[in-house]
This record gives sequence, structure tokens and C-alpha cells, in this order.
Amino acid sequence: MPPPADIVKVAIEWPGAYPKLMEIDQKKPLSAIIKEVCDGWSLANHEYFALQHADSSNFYITEKNRNEIKNGTILRLTTSPAQNAQQLHERIQSSSMDAKLEALKDLASLSRDVTFAQEFINLDGISLLTQMVESGTERYQKLQKIMKPCFGDMLSFTLTAFVELMDHGIVSWDTFSVAFIKKIASFVNKSAMDISILQRSLAILESMVLNSHDLYQKVAQEITIGQLIPHLQGTDQEIQTYTIAVINALFLKAPDERRQEMANILAQKQLRSIILTHVIRAQRAINNEMAHQLYVLQVLTFNLLEDRMMTKMDPQDQAQRDIIFELRRIAFDAESEPNNSSGSMEKRKSMYTRDYKKLGFINHVNPAMDFTQTPPGMLALDNMLYFAKHHQDAYIRIVLENSSREDKHECPFGRSSIELTKMLCEILKVGELPSETCNDFHPMFFTHDRSFEEFFCICIQLLNKTWKEMRATSEDFNKVMQVVKEQVMRALTTKPSSLDQFKCKLQNLSYTEILKIRQSERMNQEDFQSRPILELKEKIQPEILELIKQQRLNRLVEGTCFRKLNSRRRQDKFWYCRLSPNHKVLHYGDLEESPQGEVPHDSLQDKLPVADIKAVVTGKDCPHMKEKGALKQNKEVLELAFSILYDSNCQLNFIAPDKHEYCIWTDGLNALLGKDMMSELTRNDLDTLLSMEIKLRLLDLENIQIPDAPPPIPKEPSNYDFVYDCN
Repeated sequence: MPPPADIVKVAIEWPGAYPKLMEIDQKKPLSAIIKEVCDGWSLANHEYFALQHADSSNFYITEKNRNEIKNGTILRLTTSPAQNAQQLHERIQSSSMDAKLEALKDLASLSRDVTFAQEFINLDGISLLTQMVESGTERYQKLQKIMKPCFGDMLSFTLTAFVELMDHGIVSWDTFSVAFIKKIASFVNKSAMDISILQRSLAILESMVLNSHDLYQKVAQEITIGQLIPHLQGTDQEIQTYTIAVINALFLKAPDERRQEMANILAQKQLRSIILTHVIRAQRAINNEMAHQLYVLQVLTFNLLEDRMMTKMDPQDQAQRDIIFELRRIAFDAESEPNNSSGSMEKRKSMYTRDYKKLGFINHVNPAMDFTQTPPGMLALDNMLYFAKHHQDAYIRIVLENSSREDKHECPFGRSSIELTKMLCEILKVGELPSETCNDFHPMFFTHDRSFEEFFCICIQLLNKTWKEMRATSEDFNKVMQVVKEQVMRALTTKPSSLDQFKCKLQNLSYTEILKIRQSERMNQEDFQSRPILELKEKIQPEILELIKQQRLNRLVEGTCFRKLNSRRRQDKFWYCRLSPNHKVLHYGDLEESPQGEVPHDSLQDKLPVADIKAVVTGKDCPHMKEKGALKQNKEVLELAFSILYDSNCQLNFIAPDKHEYCIWTDGLNALLGKDMMSELTRNDLDTLLSMEIKLRLLDLENIQIPDAPPPIPKEPSNYDFVYDCN
């Protein structure tokens, strides 16, 4: 007979004694269980004791998390969080340097536990740490030369404990003094500083900027871009990552009027070329966190274009109209006569109207009206002027080539530029805030100071080339734009390392090639919609769905590494989850770092029987997505969140690393529960596999017309004399 669900079998350790095997009744108060354990070892004052996990986490067991205890868990009897916090609070104020160092080391480790953190904070521990940072460096200034390693470790552990305590979100960031900010900033500004101290200091500055508007202003006064740049020129990728994170935080929180000014400073300090040389083209792989920070910097840089993108042109503004005149002058300078003032005003207007038509504007009389739509607003005109000035030969060739055609196949440069700018803004999501989980940065955008304008110049030439290949007319304008968008998107997915490489990728993606790709990626709808084919599809669909189901379950058996996201990404913890080969149990557990390959079942300490799973919920229905906080409201995170509900109020919360893994896991879990697999990935896989299977079965019927209805059954013969009886 199986044991009751509320009884958990565990082992409990106590220093200097043999471990005890116990059955814990989860219905009993935790204090009663601790008293029972203490009585077994004849320990008085049970209220001074607590239970904690004996693994590397050392987290305390509380009434809130006691349901996470599973059969076979190893626990440890230890001093209570309140007692531990009190002792450490006294020990870190010891006059002995060795005792102080050991206490700070223990504090840095224990502060990861929210239960201990709450007790230590209640003793005003945060204030004590900040005072130690502010005054400690002066106090031990004379000892630095003779005790430099000890001093460095002490400061490192102090800052680590501070970071861990603040990470729980118990204390507001607004409570810190200017003296503390100056001290942290001084650690970043020093050229020779211990790596661990520099890491923690950069992390603290980033959190200050992101969590408090007042602190942003104070940090911005203490830290300059010039002081951060040297940290990017080193070889430690983690320091580089923290440095770019601080720059991104300052960029993100800067007032609108300050952002362009900050961008100009970044350009003056050659941040882009330094990142390209020392990060992107360094002889080492870029890890996920660095990729995320580069993506954020890319998004924030492109978002500077939003102001121009959303600015309508004022037809009465002479300075803006002069830009259009300049476009006309560059294109038609050779054939125009600027010094000929004898012509009447009517003739000049007529000439301008003719030239504006050649330039491809919709409104020939007043082309300024073409730029009143937002997006792309004035950004389109900026791009056109950049192309005309910096790629003058290509600009003149495109304009004159199309203005001289009389066969209705001319590509309107003005209209094309406006629509192309709008399309590129959509592709790069100009104006949207960066995602919390995306790592999708493009190295080529770090190779030029005017990368968006150069991107436009390459794409407008592609558009003109594709227009000619399609022999398009004005009626085909939208079709051409769709093809160009597909060409650009396909080229971007290859992550070209430079703009020249991007150009080469586009050269290989001609209109003919796009047609071939489209042909290979889709079924011929006309051939596959007849009734016999639909019936065949219906017949083989269950087999295909079973195949997809098995693939999903096999992937769950392999397992996936998930991230425990919090308010500061780089402090993320990892955990792994996988299905047992017999599909009966989910094994999961925490990891110190992202694993290389599969994680064995026996190294995952927690189990969840599949039979105990009540439901799988996604998105906003997940318990961890109902919590408050900026991260929880992020749309991208919502789309990757799912939870397993089991027992009465228990849940296992997930945030998938990407959309593909999200689909794999939600499909696999639904398959385990006997429900339909409803993900977009399943639909795509089903369409692809059905298409392949149908084509394979119809190979022998090539060039044979399949009728919509089966052939008529012939009449019965008048006699059966032709039948031969073998018996």
C-alpha cells in the first residue's frame, strides 16, 4: 500500500552525529517537526533551530516552501535564520580581520536565501554594509599595501552580499546616499581594480540606474562613458558584458532630450568600433548574456530614429523643402540650367513638376505631401538625401534609368524609398523597447557609424534590381515590396558579419531564386485540394500526429535547461528538467551553470510523477506571471511562460529559452495528459510531413490527372462463364 501523500521520507543531518531517517508529516506545523528532530538529538531551545537543504543552495525550509520537499531529500538541522543573521551581524563588525573576512564570506553565501535575507535586513544589515563600503576603505587604507589580498576579498564579499540582498526586492534602491554611490563609482573609475569588485560595482550601478530615477541622475553625474570604455578593451568577457549593461541602462533611462546627446558622446568615444574590435571580432565565442546586451544596444541605437520616423514634413518649412530641391539638383544638375533666370515662373514650375515625377514622387506638384505619413515621416527623406550624397553615382543611375523609360516599367524612386524605409523600421522594430529574453543582434550593424542609412542604401538598390527582374509596373508595387521584404529577411537570418557580406547574400537571392524557394516550401494548392487527396490526407494524418507526438516526448526525455529569470539577468540561476524514459516521472533540479549536453537523471534531485499533474497553463494564466514587476509584464516573457499544476496548490513554473522549446514542452506535456497538441510548431510540422508523405505516395501518378470523383463502377456482366474455378 503506497504511503499517504502528506508523508515525506527524508534524511536529516547534524554535525558530529549520524544522519537520521525520518518521515515528515506535511500536515504538522514546521515548528513541531523541528522540535521532534531536536528532541531526538537532545538539543534544547528548538526555537533557535531550523531545517535547510543540504545541497549547494543551503536554502531554509519555511511554511511557504515546505511543499518542495520530496521523498529522498537530504536536510540539515542548523541555527535558525534569525539566530544566524544576529550572529553574522555581530561577526562582520569584529575587530579581527580574519574573523571579519570569514563572516563576510558566509554572509555572501547565505544572502541568496530570501528567508535569511529578510532576517538580516530586519537588523538594518543593508545600512551596516553600506557604511562598511563608505568608511571601510579609508579605515584600511594603510593596510592595503601589506594586506591587499585580504582587503580585496573583504570588499568583494561585502559587495556580493549587498548585491544578493538587494536582489530579493525587499529594500528600495532609493534609500542610498550620494557617498555610497560615489564610492561604488570610484571602484569602476579606478584603472587597476580587482575583477570581482569591478563586477559587483558595475552590477550595483546598473541596478541603481534601472530601479530609481533619482539614482540614475546621481550615477550619470559620477560615471562617464570615457571611464567605462577601458573596461571594454580588456579580455574578460564578463566585465565587458557588465560594462555594456551599464551603458545600456544609462541609455534606456536617459530623458528623450538627453539620448541623442549621449549617442553623440558614444560616437565620439568610438564605442561602436571598440565593441566591434574587442567583443564581436575577438577570438572567442559570444555568450548568451553578451549577445543580449549587444541586442539591447542595437535596439536602443535604432530607437534614436523614432523621432524622425514619427515627424511629419511641414510643407511650409523652407529648410525641409530645400532637401527635396537638393535631391532634384543632384539627379538632374547636368540637364538643368540653374543660371537661366529668363524663363517664366510657369516654365520653372512645369520643369520642377516634370522632374519630381521622374524622381518617383506621388504628388508631383508638391512632393512634400508625400512625407506627411508617419511612419516613416522625415526619416524617409533623410535616407534619400544620404543615398544621394554618399552613393551619388548609384542614385543618379537609378533615377535617370527609370525616368527615361517609356514602357510603364519604371520604378518610382520616391515612393519606393518611403515604403522601403517604413518596411525596414518594421523589420528592425524601431520604437519598440528591447525584449528581456532576445539575443538577436546583427554584427553588421556594428561595422558602420551610419548603419541604418547604409542598410537603406543597399536595400533601395536591391528594390530597383528586383523591380527590373519582375518586369513590374506600378500595379505590382506591393508585390515587389513583399519580395524585397522576403529577400531582406532571408539575408538577415544568415547573420552576415558586414554590410558587404549582406550585399553578397542579397545578390544570391534574386527574384528567380525567391520563386524557387517559395516553390520548394509550399505545396501546389491546386493539385492537393481535390477530394481524393483530402481523403488521403485524412487517412494518414493520425499516423503523422503520432510521429510528432513521439518526437515531442523524445525531446522531453532529452530534457532542457531553463533559466530562473529575475530583475537582474546576470544573476540568473539555471535548472534542468527532463522526462524519464518510461514517461512516468519528470526529473528536475537546480544547476550552477548552463550544462553542456544532457544532465543525468540521478543528478536531478526532485521528481514529479506525471500521474500527479492536474493541468498545464500558459501565458497570463501562469502563477509566476501574475506577480507584480516589470519583468512579468514583458510580452516576450509572457509568450514563453508555462506552468505545471499538481496536488492542491503546487506548481512547477517554466520560462522557455525560446519559442521552439516552448512549443516542444507544451506539446509534450499535453501529449502526456492525453490532450491535443495545439502549438504553431505542431501545425507547421503536420503540414510539412503531410505534404512530404502525400508527394511520396503520388510519385507514381506524376503527370496523371487525378479526377475529383472516383470512376463509375461498371455494370455487372450478363453472365460469369469467364470465371475459372481453381478447385
